[in-house]
Formats: sequence, structure tokens, C-alpha cells
Amino acid sequence: MRNFPRIDGHRELVPQGCPQPRWEEPGGRLDRFGGARRDPPAYELLRAAAEFLTLRHTEERLGDPARRIAAAHAEIADTGTYRHSTEELVFGARVAWRNANRCIGRLYWRSLRVRDLREVRDGEDVAEASAEHLREATRDGRIRALISVFAPDEPGRPGPRIWNEQLVRYAGYTRPDGAVTGDPRNAGLTALALRLGWPGGPGTPFDVLPLVVQGGGDEKPACHDLPDDAVLQVELTHPEHTWWRALGLRWHAVPALANMCLEIGGVCYPAAPFNGWYMGTEIGARNLADTDRYDLLPRIAEHLGLDTRSDRTLWKDRALVELNRAVLHSFDRAGVTVTDHHTESRRFIDHLGREERKGRRVGADWSWIVPPISASATPVFHRTFETLEHRPAYVHHPEALARARGEVTAVSTAGR
Repeated sequence: MRNFPRIDGHRELVPQGCPQPRWEEPGGRLDRFGGARRDPPAYELLRAAAEFLTLRHTEERLGDPARRIAAAHAEIADTGTYRHSTEELVFGARVAWRNANRCIGRLYWRSLRVRDLREVRDGEDVAEASAEHLREATRDGRIRALISVFAPDEPGRPGPRIWNEQLVRYAGYTRPDGAVTGDPRNAGLTALALRLGWPGGPGTPFDVLPLVVQGGGDEKPACHDLPDDAVLQVELTHPEHTWWRALGLRWHAVPALANMCLEIGGVCYPAAPFNGWYMGTEIGARNLADTDRYDLLPRIAEHLGLDTRSDRTLWKDRALVELNRAVLHSFDRAGVTVTDHHTESRRFIDHLGREERKGRRVGADWSWIVPPISASATPVFHRTFETLEHRPAYVHHPEALARARGEVTAVSTAGR
């Protein structure tokens, strides 16, 4: 379910002041770390801190925020940044979900469980805690909304970064003819992991990638295999077609986004993996069906005996519905939490009503809120929405997107 903003095509909202650790790759090899820093002017951080603290004190009825703001300003003057209390961190993470324009599942924003791991900076420790995140979120299939917040960026001291888009991603092995075995979206990160020393998996279309983690400070990125017990996967079968099992399809249970920055009051938490649970269409209508992903519709149509000579036979539509039926059927049969686009569309309308009654404007990106199949059969199709940029927020930095593609950029010498 799009309990959190989807990654694909996400428009970048770049918060001020996040450092950008960079790597250059001359001749196809990782070379060195660059610690370039873009510190925000002090007044921007002061303003962002005051706005966030005022918001929390207002919504949670904590009284006049002046004393807390003064303390934060004094800390910024002394250290260049300030530290959120655990309660502030929890509030900020939940409101960031509430503010996600591309998320249809925001009705549940108050249920987000927050793991405060801000003392964790080392790459190996981040990887281990991320595996524990998956175990805790999975709960034998009863998926819970969860975020793990690792060390923030600080002046001259960048926090850790997870290069993968999601904690669980399937490898994409590029073959000599240019075709890809697995998920083409992850071909770049797969190639990078191999260069970093990952031996590769069995070579199936669903090999789980290692986590590529760059610890805080001057650590280089390194690969960390996810333990088998941390990754619950669902074998995809069909409620009627017995041949479906022979397709060998599967998908993982927890959609934990890993390379978005949690920005709260001007402070950037670059490693803060978070998850809700899947909406079936994310798997069946996008991940497995998109032509630049697994592109399964022609294969399924062939098995269904459909006439694929013309789009006018609606063979794509019929194959797409059956693929989505298989996803919902399989997750239900496995006892793994999943939701459907009709239910979530109605719940999003409920969320709009709740927020409007509280006097809060709800931003939404229509093209992401409306489901990718049966759009006009859902109530969100018939509404208009306004995209609003509120803080706190989950945001993508351009360099984080490049890392997820396995790309590296030249080291900046600024500030050296």
C-alpha cells in the first residue's frame, strides 16, 4: 500500500543543509570519499526549528513554545544544529507521513511506530538494525507501519546512508545482449554491488540484493546481506489457474523505503527506512507489469490464450486484472497484510474529511493517489487535489536517487 510516498518518479523536495558525501569512479572502480558540505545559513535552520516546534506545541496543546524554541536556538548557536527529543522525533516522523502528497494511506499516520536509533552511525550496525526493522515490521505477516531513524547529518559530520531504494529489492543482472534477468530498475545498483564484492545470487529473477550502506563520517559504502529470516516473501499463485504456480513469481511482504531523507525542523535524517504495507496494485499493476520492470503482461496473456495482435482486444487489461487478482489472493492465502485500491480510495476520502474537520489542508498528487487500474471506479478519481509542500516531510535528494541507480559523481573539492 502506498502508506508512504512511492519512489518511482518522485519529484525532489530538497531540504536545506544536508551534506552530500560523494564518490568518483575513475575507470569503473570506486576511488575515494568526498566530504563536501552545504551548510544552510543559520537563519534558515533557526526558522525551520521555530516553525516545527510551534507546530508541535500547537497540535499537541503543550502551551507556549517560546522556551523550547529559545533552547533550540541556543543549541544551534553553540553547535550549528540541535537535537530533537524522542517525543519531537515521533511527532515529526508521523506528521511527515501525513504530509506525503503521493500517499493514499495517510489515514493511518498516527499509528506509525518510531524506532529512535540516532546513536547508530556505523554501516554494519545500520545494516543489522535494518534487518531487525524488517523482522519487527513483518510480524509473521501482520505488517505494522514502522520507521527506524538513524543518526542525523551534523555540521561537518554526515550521517549514514542506505543506497538501496527499499530495504528489500530484487537484483537485475544485465546480460551480454543488454537484456536483464530480474528487476531492470535495480540493474545499476546490482552492478555496483558486484563491484563492491557481492558475489551475486543464484541468478533467478528474484534474488534479494544486499544492503549497500555508507556509514556516517568517512566510511565507504559496503554490501551487507540480509538474513533469510528478515525477508518474508510471498509465492504468487492464482485462485483458478493451476498453471500460474509454474511462472515462479513472488514478491516481498514489506515495502520499506530506504533512501528518502526524513526532514524535521531543518534537521536531516538521511537514513530513516520506513514502511507501511502494500496496496496490491503496486505489485500487480506496476512492479510486475510495467514495461521497464518485469513486463509480465505478454507472458500472462499467452498463458490465458488471449489475442495479443491488437490492443483493441483489451488483452493487456484482462491480463492486468488477473495478475492483480493473483497478488491479492496470494497475500491473503499467506496471511500477509495487503490492501486493495478500492478500499484505500474510500479510506483516503475518510482521511480528507478528518483532516478538513481539524482545519488542516490536505495536499495530494492526483496522478499518484488515483490507482493505476479501474481508476474511475474509485472515489478519488472524481476529486481534484492540490499539491502542497508542508514540513516535516520525507524527501528525495538528487544524489540519493543517483546512488539508488548505482551511479556515482565526481568528488567536489568545495570547502577543502
